[in-house]
Amino acid sequence: MINEPAVDLLIDKLGTEGEPLSRYALCVVAAKRARQIVEQSAAQQAKENPEKLKELALACTEIANGKVIAVKD
Repeated sequence: MINEPAVDLLIDKLGTEGEPLSRYALCVVAAKRARQIVEQSAAQQAKENPEKLKELALACTEIANGKVIAVKD
């Protein structure tokens, strides 16, 4: 379970003022980014993760820092 960053903060970061993001959409975005991180680390054979975070925690941290955005298809 991820306690930091808070789920409400992640929802606020990904959503807009007029249309908040659902928890389901947050899970989809975080899982997709975590899969990308796994694929990148497997291809590079090196981890750029000095804090030793799991892929999902790293994805949530990137969302909280504004490095990941949600785009509707």
